[in-house]
Amino acid sequence: MLETNDKRQASFDRLIQLRSEAAKGGGEDKIVAQHKKGKMSARERIHFLLDPGSFNELDAFVTHDCQDFGMPEKQVLGDGVITGYGTIDGRLVYLFSQDFTVFGGSLSAAFAKKICKVMDMALRNGAPFIGLNDSGGARIQEGVASLGGYADIFYRNVQASGVIPQLSVILGPCAGGAVYSPAMTDFTLMIDNTSHMFITGPEVIKTVTGEEVTFEELGGSQTHSAQSGVCDLRQPSEAEGLLALKKMLSFIPSNNLEEAPFVPLDAQALTKVEQAQTSLRTLLPDNPNQPYNMKDVLGIILDPDSFFEMKEEYAPNMIVGFGRLGGRSVGIVANNPNHLAGVLDIDASVKGARFVRFCDAFNIPLLTFVDVPGFLPGTDQEKGGIIRHGAKLLYAFSEATVPRLTVITRKAYGGAYDVMNSKHIGADLNLAWPQAEIAVMGPEGACNIIFRSEIHASAHPEATRKELVANYSQKFATPYEAAKRAYIDAVIFPEETRRWLIDGLKASQNKRVEAPKRKHGNIPL
Repeated sequence: MLETNDKRQASFDRLIQLRSEAAKGGGEDKIVAQHKKGKMSARERIHFLLDPGSFNELDAFVTHDCQDFGMPEKQVLGDGVITGYGTIDGRLVYLFSQDFTVFGGSLSAAFAKKICKVMDMALRNGAPFIGLNDSGGARIQEGVASLGGYADIFYRNVQASGVIPQLSVILGPCAGGAVYSPAMTDFTLMIDNTSHMFITGPEVIKTVTGEEVTFEELGGSQTHSAQSGVCDLRQPSEAEGLLALKKMLSFIPSNNLEEAPFVPLDAQALTKVEQAQTSLRTLLPDNPNQPYNMKDVLGIILDPDSFFEMKEEYAPNMIVGFGRLGGRSVGIVANNPNHLAGVLDIDASVKGARFVRFCDAFNIPLLTFVDVPGFLPGTDQEKGGIIRHGAKLLYAFSEATVPRLTVITRKAYGGAYDVMNSKHIGADLNLAWPQAEIAVMGPEGACNIIFRSEIHASAHPEATRKELVANYSQKFATPYEAAKRAYIDAVIFPEETRRWLIDGLKASQNKRVEAPKRKHGNIPL
């Protein structure tokens, strides 16, 4: 009996030893090095993100089987990635956290299998999947095995797309083929100074082109937030980044068959937001050519402090983000007259299209706020493919079957009127404020074309032009011509907007759309 107890205790001691060994990762000295860079360890990130005590680690004792090219004989348990599941605000999530202290977080075949396993579990159980990335790339010693591991992950990214939310956080380097998994997930977050994403590093670029470039210039958070559009949200620190991820999840359902969490307003907040609506009447400038910030409009209409903007620095003439209206999660797509007068250009079109498709995939109603003078003219835009890229936004709205509500606050000119969730492409409720101008183009431009001969022949051309512009404005630069044709469902006072939108969401919450049977459409990529 004593021998049996000793044997049992020895097995318990063995488990304690292995758990302790796995928890050390690459060792205390390397964890200290992480901290000196302003970075958490892989495990610290998990425990910071998840609800306390909720993490269940899987495959903690997995090791690689490569002994070639100087790989150490002693294997590290877990092989550089921590995988498992837990909860965030009580909701199930699956995740991995790459451990830079183990072989620089490089991906091996065993490493990839661990990630694929939790991806399969997330898809099977209808839960969000989160990747915490901090890796130097493929483990070169394993050759094609590591490349195959990446491809296995990429394939699962595609299979899960539109079924469960996939979120990536870049917390260090993300290089080479590793960048394509975050690029295929729904949203990518980066951290200032420590996050870097790139296909080829500075040394390769210098060798091939002779160009001098730093890691930050090549693929830092600022570059990918403002220029490439790869990053959806950047934060100054890891802690702030992980907190932002948690907040983002609060607007998103766990899978494509569920609804996002409902967050009701308390009575005090409700009274406050209702009282604020009257300020909308004087918010827009009297001069129709004077800019204003559409975010000010959103801040008044949405539930207090609920707007959560994505891609803020990329194509700022287009606003996309999440918010709540009457407690319900909504997706916002809005022109911003504060930047480039709110025009649609290549970047704005792509930005809006991808966000619309995400919301449609996950049952998040779309609210569109329109103040758009048209598409951005210019040879750069035409040569860059504004026709093709603008069509992406048109396609995305036309394809979307979630409730779609539109408010025209001021201008809706030309083809941009059609593209911005107009009644003609299937919007459920289209509203306009009294000062809205819905026309092919602005009154002055239109009159200069239509009445060119008449103005030229006039004894007083400028006076004639002004009179014609005034007459044109009275007839066409209003919402009433569109309302006569039922293209606008209602012309409303600005302070009525919130109520109309809340009621519109309720009215369309059981919306059904019978689409033609097909494998999939062919969006103009």
